[in-house]
Formats: sequence, C-alpha cells, structure tokens
Amino acid sequence: MSTTSDSKQPERKAPAGERVADWADGRLGIYTLAKANMRKIFPDHWSFMLGEICLYSFIIIILTGVYLTLFFNPSMNEIVYHGSYEPMQGVRVSEAFASTMDISFDVRGGLLIRQIHHWAALIFVAAMMVHMMRVFFTGAYRKPREVNWLFGFLLLVLGMFTGFTGYSLPDDLLSGTGVRFVQGAILSVPVVGTYISMFLFGGEFPGHDFVPRFYSIHILLLPGIMLALLVGHLILVVYHKHTQYAGPGRTNKNVVGMPLLPVYMAKAGGFFFLVFGVITVVAAIATLNPIWAVGPYRIDQVSTGAQPDWYMGFAEGLIRVMPGWEINAWGHTLVLGVFIPLVVFPLVLTAIAVYPFIESWVTGDKREHHILDRPRNAPTRTGFGVAWLFAYFIMLVGGGNDIWATHFNLSINAITWFVRISFFAGPVLAFIITKRICLGLQRRDRDKVLHGRESGIIKRLPHGEFIEVHEPLSQSDLHTLTAHEQYKPLDVGPEVDENGVRRKIGLTQKLRAKLSKGYYGEGNQIPKPTSEEYREIAAAHGHGHEEHEEIPSGQSHH
Repeated sequence: MSTTSDSKQPERKAPAGERVADWADGRLGIYTLAKANMRKIFPDHWSFMLGEICLYSFIIIILTGVYLTLFFNPSMNEIVYHGSYEPMQGVRVSEAFASTMDISFDVRGGLLIRQIHHWAALIFVAAMMVHMMRVFFTGAYRKPREVNWLFGFLLLVLGMFTGFTGYSLPDDLLSGTGVRFVQGAILSVPVVGTYISMFLFGGEFPGHDFVPRFYSIHILLLPGIMLALLVGHLILVVYHKHTQYAGPGRTNKNVVGMPLLPVYMAKAGGFFFLVFGVITVVAAIATLNPIWAVGPYRIDQVSTGAQPDWYMGFAEGLIRVMPGWEINAWGHTLVLGVFIPLVVFPLVLTAIAVYPFIESWVTGDKREHHILDRPRNAPTRTGFGVAWLFAYFIMLVGGGNDIWATHFNLSINAITWFVRISFFAGPVLAFIITKRICLGLQRRDRDKVLHGRESGIIKRLPHGEFIEVHEPLSQSDLHTLTAHEQYKPLDVGPEVDENGVRRKIGLTQKLRAKLSKGYYGEGNQIPKPTSEEYREIAAAHGHGHEEHEEIPSGQSHH
C-alpha cells in the first residue's frame, strides 16, 4: 500500500498587524507616502521650536475643550444657584454661569482643565506672535512662503477672536463687561452697526442668545477654520522644505539637519509633553478667571479693574486713549472716538500681513529664498518690525491705563496723553534706533572679519605700546558673517535716452526706486569686507594661514 504525501509546506500566515498594514497600503498608499516623507530632513535650531509650541498649545486647547463641552451648558436662562460655593447660594445666575461654577467646584479635575484650557490659549497666541516675529525678522516669509505667511497671520487673528469668544462664555461680570465693550464698538459702525448688534445678540444687549451663539462660533466655526489653516500651513512647510540659517554647506538647494524619523520625531514628542507639563504646572499654581470672585454679569454693574486678555489690550487701548469725538448730522451721531480705533485696529494688523509683498515689490526680488537673514543684515525690515511691536505694546499700556494709575499712583490723564504721543512718535524713534543698532552690529561684524576676535590678551610692543591680541576667525565663522547678500537699490535710469528724447517714467517706477533707495541706498547697509581687504590686513597682522586667506565674496542683487 502506498501513500502520496504533498511535499509543499503550507504558507505561513502573516501577522494580523502586517495584514492590516498591507490592506491599508493597497488602498491608501500609506507606505509610499511614509517612505517619501519619514526621512525628510529638518534643521536643528532653538527658534524653530516656537512653531512647535503653537502646535502643541493648539492640541492641548482641543483636548481640554472637548472635556469642557461635556459639562458646559451654553444657556442664558436664569436659575437660582445651589452649588458647592457657599457665598453664592441663592443668587440668580444664568445656566452658563452655573455650569462653569459646577465645572470649577464639582467636576473632578474640572477647575484644572479650565485653567489648562485658558492658559494654553494665552500661550498659543503669545507663541504665535513670537513665532511670526521670528519669521518676519529672519525674512522666512519670502518666496515661496508668502501664502504660508498669510496662513500664519490668519491663525493669529482667528486665535485672538477664538480666545475672546471663549472667555465670554461663562457669563460672569468680567467677561460680560468685555462683551459690552465690543457691543459698543459694533454700534459705532455707520449704517450696519445696529443690525450687526441685533443679529449677534438676538435683540437689545445682552439679550438671551449671545452665549449660545458665541459657543457655536467658539467650538465649531473658528476652530474648524483654524484646523484647516493649520493643516495647510504644515503641508506647505513640508512641501517647501524648512528654512535654515546660513552656515558652511548650507545652500538654497539643500537642508542640513536631522531626519524626521526617528530623531526629530522623538525630540518633538518629548517637547510636546514638556509643553503640556509646563502649562499644567502654571495652570495649577496661577489662578485665571476666577468667576466666583466677581459673580454673574449684571448690566448695571462693572467690575473694577476689568482687563481683557493681553492680545485684545491693543484694541481696548486704542479706544481708551482716543478723544471722544462725535459728528452729529441729519439726526444721526457718528461716534468717531470709537469708530476710528475700530478701523485702525485691523489696519495695524494688516500692515504686518502685507509687508512681504511690499518688500518683494520694492526689491524686485523674485527668487526663492531658503536661507534666513540675520536681522542685523536687514536693518530697514528689522526697524519696521520693532516699530510695529512698539505701536502694538504701547497700546497695551493704554488698555490698562487705570491699572497703571492706581498701582503706581500716577495721573490717568498723564498716562493717556503719554500713550497718545507715543503711538505716533514712538514707532518712528524705535525704527531709527533699531536701524542704527543694526548698522552698528554690521560694523562690528565687519571689524571682526577683518581683524579677528578679541582674545582678552594684552601684549606690549617693543616700542612700549600696549595692544590686544586678536584671534583670526575660523572659516565657518567667516562664512556666517559674510554669507548675506547686499542689494543694490533700483535705478530708473536717465530721464533722457541716447537720442535726447525724454523717457516716460511713471510715478510708480519713481516711487519704487525711491523706496528701494531708502531700503538699500547709502547709509542703509555696511559694505561687506572683500577678500583683498582681508588678505591685506591678515598679512599686516602676520596671520598668514592658508585656511584664512579667503572669505565668501557674496553677490549683490539688483
């Protein structure tokens, strides 16, 4: 009797996880996408972590916000409070206020989550501001990143208004005062102001609808737009590749740094938990928005020392220091004391948003830029940035003029006039001083390239003179100090051509040439040292080292 046995062994079944991965890759192309991007290189510099703080704060806001929505009741129906906070027993409050009190005193971990949510929002907007200033001062917004700059700007503005709608939800006396302030500003808008107010508040202020409407805007509309902008922002960061600071081996065509996986991903993951931990510690020890201390909103009351969150202080400062001008005509009143600040506020924000396009037009530079500038090497841009920041923060002083007056025993009128004058004169002085500082730093860099670094060693020459010994810079340092480009101002050319015919030069061309001269003309940048100057001084100092005989010459751009 013979038996036939199959020599083929049964195929080993793949693990479940591998089968799921193969199934997903066959339909979504995950492996191909990961293979192309997981080894993407990111440069390593501390300033790039500012953008990560924005991202991680936003994630923390979303996580804590989801938790808070489980317990918050966005209703303005009045009830009698019978919660755990004894001093407010029997007080008539809105359901929104009562639910916020319950979150603070009765929900396990509720007060900590509230605090984390609010602190994360403050840190998100602050990190956005600092991150955008880093991008601005280093010129990271230049082609091809202008759209990404606008995405970042919109995220900042939406973050400000998301924060405003968020801290208005508890319907306490402090937030209600802020909402009343905004309602007054809306009413100052000619023709449509009253209609906007009626729509937003569902009738006369405060109405019964603004908390539910702010709630929908706060948890759905604004976060949804911000999430879309954030995803687009990150996609463009990956697509355009990351910018990097000047250094040996770094060009517009490469990125020097670490791969996304595993090095950068591990560092980013650790940094997320570090940011989360710091925000949690701050939230645990620093009380924010204690609504039980001020009570529910009443239209006939105003809390003493009412202040908005810092990012809205600019708008409040504009209105506080503006003279109470009015125009009465045809039975209508135009409140200029409120309407003008309402117009100036978006204009100041828009000025920083459109600056990249103005600079590109003035310089005529249409090339791609992936190497960052040192702020000192762009003194005009740096001056404008500092002037903008000065104008923004001087209005924070105006927004808290009563606090300054009471805490420092000053005259509130003197503070108001100081802010009014500083808002116009301060940015001009800030621009001039910043520009002079940048030019001074450029001169110091030039001297350092030509003469070397001060060693601190004093040497006496044979004829009795004392000098300090200077050490020649390394080739790496020489490259960093001389890698920046120096632009030449645009020239419209002669007004008469070679045939004696007057050329037609438009006003736009003349304006552009004049602005370009203001940017890059004489006295706006210090000429870089040339290789001939360096060799001559090095020979005079007796250095004579071959590795120090050349410095990058750079190119001027027209």
